[in-house]
Amino acid sequence: MDTHFSAHNRTAVLTRMAEKELDLLVIGGGITGAGIALDASQRGIRVGLLEKSDFGSGTSSRSTKLIHGGLRYLKQGDVKLVQEVGRERAILYKNAPHLVIAAPMLLPIYKGGTYGYLASSVGLYVYDWLAGVERKERRKMLSREETLRLEPLLKKEGLKGAGFYYEYRTDDARLTLDIMKTAWSKGANIVNYANMTEFIYRNGKAVGVKVTDRHTGESYDIYAKKIVNATGPWVDGVRKLDNSLKGKRLYLTKGVHLVVEKEKLPVTQSAYFDTPDGRMVFVIPRGKITYVGTTDTSYKQEIDQPRTTKEDRNYLLRAVNAMFPDVKLEEKDVVSHWAGLRPLIYEEGKGPSELSRKDEIFISDSGLITIAGGKLTGFRKMAEKVVDLVAEDLSKAQGRPFDTCKTDQVVVSGGERLGHTDYEACKQELLETGVSKGVDASTVQEWIDTYGTNTQHIYNRLEAVREKGQKLNEEQLLRAQLSYAIEEEMTTTAVDFLRLRTGWTYFQVKKAEAKADAVVRLMGEKLGWSEADRERERAAIDHLLDTIYNLPQNEDEIAPSSHPHTTRKAQ
Repeated sequence: MDTHFSAHNRTAVLTRMAEKELDLLVIGGGITGAGIALDASQRGIRVGLLEKSDFGSGTSSRSTKLIHGGLRYLKQGDVKLVQEVGRERAILYKNAPHLVIAAPMLLPIYKGGTYGYLASSVGLYVYDWLAGVERKERRKMLSREETLRLEPLLKKEGLKGAGFYYEYRTDDARLTLDIMKTAWSKGANIVNYANMTEFIYRNGKAVGVKVTDRHTGESYDIYAKKIVNATGPWVDGVRKLDNSLKGKRLYLTKGVHLVVEKEKLPVTQSAYFDTPDGRMVFVIPRGKITYVGTTDTSYKQEIDQPRTTKEDRNYLLRAVNAMFPDVKLEEKDVVSHWAGLRPLIYEEGKGPSELSRKDEIFISDSGLITIAGGKLTGFRKMAEKVVDLVAEDLSKAQGRPFDTCKTDQVVVSGGERLGHTDYEACKQELLETGVSKGVDASTVQEWIDTYGTNTQHIYNRLEAVREKGQKLNEEQLLRAQLSYAIEEEMTTTAVDFLRLRTGWTYFQVKKAEAKADAVVRLMGEKLGWSEADRERERAAIDHLLDTIYNLPQNEDEIAPSSHPHTTRKAQ
């Protein structure tokens, strides 16, 4: 079988999983599921993973896109969580340098604000100490004058100074995908658009699942010694299928982020600040845009398609305008946005912002293991806890030991140094190589920022798309990029390429619109789409763009999702 993580291999992967019992089956293709698949495959556990949509399409593509230590967890007294995520942040920075980028953060301190100057100074010192921050990245306390020099747009009234500390920016969808690809390279069986419809039981124990391939309509029975439910906001729905939804449950909250052009909010660097109602909001510059977030409101609507509402947008615009009064952002300045759900564990008497971000494991009478809660930065430790549990049970049953967790030493796909000790030198080499092959520097830079060292795989496709003796044109570059996305990133729909593989619908929405027809046409050629398939793909893009441009007033106005169905005839 072809070893590429290819859309063309999906049927073969499902068939292989159905032919022989797995040691472990993971339901859910977000960051937690990806981490479990990587850890299990690294230990020699025969693991399969099913995702009902695309990888990272839920919460794992809708976060604040920060690998951060969680300063507010310190405020809540959660010392252990701060320690853990601090360590995890350092590991990810080392293992995924293409996707974890240092983003120094300003914490402005105002008279009467949540954090006083002394409390901020002590808090940030403790935070750095707990998180094991390197000396060169330890916090600095700034005077009022130093703060305004660093960020002149800040509100001046009541400003006492600021804390300056380090966080890290990421692309959560790409991180999820690259961890999937790393797990695949270590033998994990992974497939998207595979919907688990019911459990298979033997003597009251869950021993398998029935699965439908949403692209072909084919059904499979997949058996496994252990089954893990890592479906994020959907975990209670899966527990319900298992008749084990009792005891602790999820409490979903919604977080919204807005994207504006850099010139509309030309902050010089990231900031984390109080809102008038006491919440905290991030402002993060990223290339040609700046994004802001997040809200934290209770959510009880349909979980497949959380939407940004006008109320959400207006709340964040008010917060930003209060902190940066000369900016005067308006509704029309919002070029894109996203809404995501946090799967928190319900605690009596606590509001959305007070609920713990800790993860918990539940084991049902049928043996189904559920991992719930947690946060992006802590995904590796969550995976380790789950795989430790699975490995111990498998070891007892099979009489053979499994290795301990070693994922802290695994370089994530795209983060390899290509013989360089320094990743920056590696990036420079990639840039020079791309330009020498006739790719314009801005496209090469975008590829490196997106794919890291996997950019080489796109370079390898350039000769196949180039017309003899001619310069590469835009369509040929897109064709090479799409070829890589389909054949090595299991991309099966145009929307997934535009939203999850490239992030264009978040950060370059005009580019997404401009390229949409070409993406549908070129993917259709590669995947053998019929005219009806192409129309369905174009309609799905239009639906996504409509949700970006047309906001409901509030949650009550959101109609049930009617985006096009994904099932096609088998190719």
